Amino acid sequence: MLSYTCVVEGKVTGGNFQSWVQDMAQQLGLTGWVRNIADRKAEILLQGDADKFNSFREHLLAEAPIVDRGEITCNTIEYDKVFNVFEIRG
Repeated sequence: MLSYTCVVEGKVTGGNFQSWVQDMAQQLGLTGWVRNIADRKAEILLQGDADKFNSFREHLLAEAPIVDRGEITCNTIEYDKVFNVFEIRG
């Protein structure tokens, strides 16, 4: 299974962003998780096919509720665990 990670910079605290990510991932049939990793940064791990990930990334860039948006970096990665659902990790 392909895995992808995205690091999002901007005001991502308060729950709206994480809920939006979870809803979008579930709509697209992606699994994984989202978590805050620092002040004004969040990390997303997604698993699924490339077309679904590309669709997620397009929505992330165009629609995600991020105030003072900074850089959004997404990469394909090797990940040894497979997730069956998408969860919010805090």
